[in-house]
Amino acid sequence: MATSATSPHATGFPAEGRCGYYVEKKKRFCRMVVAAGKRFCGEHAGAAEEEDARKRILCPLDPKHTVYEDQLAKHLKKCNSREKPKPDFYIQDINAGLKDETEIPEQLVPISSLSEEQLEKLIKKLRKASEGLDSTLKDHIMSHPALHSALNDPKNGDSATKHLKQQASIVGNIEKLKLLGPRRCFVEFGAGKGRLSHWVDIALKDAEKVHFILVEKVTTRFKVDGKHRKKNSVFERLQIDIQHLCLNKIPVLREGKLPVVGIGKHLCGVATDLALRCLVETYAASFEERNEEPLAKRIKNDKTEKEIYPLTKEGSEKNVPEKWNPVAGIVIALCCHHRCDWRHYVGKEYFRALGLGAVEFHYFQRMSSWATCGMRKTSLEDSNITTKRQDNQNDDSEEHDDGGYRITDDGADNLPGLLSIEEKKKTGHLCKLLIDQGRIQYLQQKGFSPALQYYTDPLVSLENVLLTALPDHSSSPETTA
Repeated sequence: MATSATSPHATGFPAEGRCGYYVEKKKRFCRMVVAAGKRFCGEHAGAAEEEDARKRILCPLDPKHTVYEDQLAKHLKKCNSREKPKPDFYIQDINAGLKDETEIPEQLVPISSLSEEQLEKLIKKLRKASEGLDSTLKDHIMSHPALHSALNDPKNGDSATKHLKQQASIVGNIEKLKLLGPRRCFVEFGAGKGRLSHWVDIALKDAEKVHFILVEKVTTRFKVDGKHRKKNSVFERLQIDIQHLCLNKIPVLREGKLPVVGIGKHLCGVATDLALRCLVETYAASFEERNEEPLAKRIKNDKTEKEIYPLTKEGSEKNVPEKWNPVAGIVIALCCHHRCDWRHYVGKEYFRALGLGAVEFHYFQRMSSWATCGMRKTSLEDSNITTKRQDNQNDDSEEHDDGGYRITDDGADNLPGLLSIEEKKKTGHLCKLLIDQGRIQYLQQKGFSPALQYYTDPLVSLENVLLTALPDHSSSPETTA
């Protein structure tokens, strides 16, 4: 809690012309500039009644800042946190999934509070459910010439090189799936600064009629998409939670003229499920409901048809696909399974078929962090990182390799001594694999051929699994040359 400059915890004095309010949490004085003759800035003026008789109160729209009580009405009209008119493509909870309150118990204890017997039962259920699953994924670690110059830049630090290697592999996998071509729309979910779309655009060179939609729910600084001014590529940024995004309400996609490729780098936990439902239910299903004439038929005589639909059934007339799918493909680097949510999870049917439900899912998603968190003890420093990362999910400067957002309740040091370090890691990997398998089955049921593969070395990122999917009429990612 913040205290005034007279706090016994305060040491030294504020800088000249700066606020004299001591912020206990930051262990320093406020650095805001004060008006002539004043001791405190406007934000902290209320802390000293003798300085300003006017009372400051918390803003009802956002308690992170204050406002003079007598100016509240005026402030509410211009506050940046005020509710703004919703765009046409905003539909409340359209990608959220069904909410079944009866399935979720009122209170679930932390894993660290489970008895050894309870934990052992959970792990037995996990192993039984995972029987038959291939836990060894194929390596699809790739690169792309578009990033070779950037990768070899001697000015790169370790962090920049790490991100570039991942982006290069994702772009390489997009090309391997023959999704890198003209006349399509790339939708980057959890876009952050937009670097993945940036490199896809560079790799496309001068491909015609390419549109990029960058979806990010928070305001992002230092965006790279603003630098693109090519005639053939259009970048559009949407500040919206994926949970409420209706793609077929976006003007460029409304008429269905551009096949969509969904992409993402480290799409955190629940965001992956929301993105999948956004693509294959909300968007793709809208074409079936409208019962429109397939795009393939309308462009049957187009000379560029092979470029638009490179993945087609051999021998079919004019190489036209048997069934056009508005979603041409999906390429998403998975991340942070411990941040999944049962309500939004697309693999509920898969879990239920295995005799599992919301309770098992809750504990499996928490245990998934064992795969990447290692055995380091939770510290105050880790807690500060936790807060920072949760506030800025998609900042490219942050990597989600350590399971995260250090969860004290699930810390390995607090668990009963049932498992060795290596066994805990294997258990965490099994949890991630089982959750991802539910996503695989979901995509199969929706008419796609999905696959999981390693796309980067674990020394680059411990979150190194890539989910890809192509419509069933296309060749499988496993067999694509």
